[in-house]
Amino acid sequence: MEAWHQLYAPLGGTIVSALVASIPLIALFYMLAFRKSKGHHAAIVAVICAFLCAVIAWGMPVSIAASSFVYGAAFGLFPIIWIVITAVWVYNMTVDSGDFEYIKASIARLTDDRRLQAIFIAFAFGSFLEGTAGFGTPVAITAAMLAGLGFTPIYAAGMCLIANTAPVAFGAIGVPVIVAGQVSGISDLHISAYVGHQLPLLSIFVPMWLCCAMCGFKRALEVLPAIAVAGCCFAASQFFFSTYHGPTLPDIMSALCAIVGLMVLLRVWKPRAIFRFEGEPAAKIDDGPAPTTGEVIRAWSPFIILAVMVFLWGLPQFKALLNSVPGSVITFAWPGVDGLVMRTAPIVPEPSVYAAKFTLNWLSAGGTAILIGGFLAVPFMKGYSFGRAFGCLIKTIYVLRFPILTISLILGLAYLMNYSGMSSTLGIAFTMTGSAYPFFAPLLGWLGVFLTGSDTSSNALFCGMQRSTAEVVGMDPTLAVASNSSGGVTGKMISPQSISVATAATGMVGQEGNLFRFALPHSIAMTIIICVLTYLQSGPLSWMLPSF
Repeated sequence: MEAWHQLYAPLGGTIVSALVASIPLIALFYMLAFRKSKGHHAAIVAVICAFLCAVIAWGMPVSIAASSFVYGAAFGLFPIIWIVITAVWVYNMTVDSGDFEYIKASIARLTDDRRLQAIFIAFAFGSFLEGTAGFGTPVAITAAMLAGLGFTPIYAAGMCLIANTAPVAFGAIGVPVIVAGQVSGISDLHISAYVGHQLPLLSIFVPMWLCCAMCGFKRALEVLPAIAVAGCCFAASQFFFSTYHGPTLPDIMSALCAIVGLMVLLRVWKPRAIFRFEGEPAAKIDDGPAPTTGEVIRAWSPFIILAVMVFLWGLPQFKALLNSVPGSVITFAWPGVDGLVMRTAPIVPEPSVYAAKFTLNWLSAGGTAILIGGFLAVPFMKGYSFGRAFGCLIKTIYVLRFPILTISLILGLAYLMNYSGMSSTLGIAFTMTGSAYPFFAPLLGWLGVFLTGSDTSSNALFCGMQRSTAEVVGMDPTLAVASNSSGGVTGKMISPQSISVATAATGMVGQEGNLFRFALPHSIAMTIIICVLTYLQSGPLSWMLPSF
């Protein structure tokens, strides 16, 4: 079969073509925000719209369109859904064994204030998980933990989505920035430093943002010491490690500094008034004897083991060792797509094949690390057995059947839009803004993460074009590439993939529209901040940027 060449203005003009390319996204937005549809219903409508646009307007052969959709859906199953299933399974085991009651008690004795619990778990612990594993792991685990602690489902999910912004650019041991460097041809150390001169200015406010979203500005001021410690520890560490070390450690070290800082603070300071949600009864968790140190350590052991495992699996050297095991990596060309789609100018200088390789790295995948960690934790759970653990895994898969469908559909949509050229059409439309491009550059990253649910995928999609466009309009190319990653972090919270993970973890399946409406204003506000910052750093505030 002859290769099909992508077209980026099939309807005669970039603007008109971009408006048509946006139809699937508008449909998805409408179904979630206004119709309050279930996630898989909204995704089905968006996929149908994208398929019709790709075939009719972009002239994509039906067989290639169908294969690209299936290719994306397969990527949704592995490695994304593999992570979600195993992460929720570990949490479910702690509940099933009764150990989560000890976790609740230990956190409540540290603090039973909902604001501080959100900062500690959603922001600090979630950032550690993002830094080590990424790809949905932090939201899946921390949202489930907050729900188990008694947070209302919408706040358990919403707080974790908002918190999962600051660490995203350096998630999974810095993979998004490393990919940005590979795609753009700019040193990932330089990109890391530029991102490190942007995101800390947002990160320092995220704990305050969480509290304000929960209880308003006035009540947030009651825990200002904790907000300041968490935000400053995280932002300062993120700035230092991203600027002077590189992209691999900022999240992990920032999270650890924030966790230690909060634990030290809470030993000498407590808020005067305890905040709980409206109608929530006063906590009775302190009644009765306190759990022993051994009981607390045993209860936390699944998450301690999980953190160690995902940290090990995230190390490039260890991942390479796992991938060297015979049969542990299965890579093949995806039939019906690989070699059959050609990218053209201005996306690439010369026509080149848009490869479609599927890699089943079953041993080094993040979900496998969590699965092994879960089974290693079984002996530490009181009265638990491997039989019960396996049964819990089967039950977890059944409960997550609709989120599994939703995530597969969303990734299929993203890949269909990518291989048809529709995503590139949207990106090219942003490049027509001329001297105002520095303001709009982060929006490309935001759009890419909304489409794919991944800052890594967004950088792979747009960073090459970011560099070439910046050179044309006279913008610092490194700043443009960095802003793609920085802007992408604010799109994470409204990505249908992330929302599906959060609803699955908190028992809100079918309420994806409500969660999308909750997160949307926060995403827009944070995105505007990054856009304004990037615009100013390209001009009057250029002195803020590192020099090499």
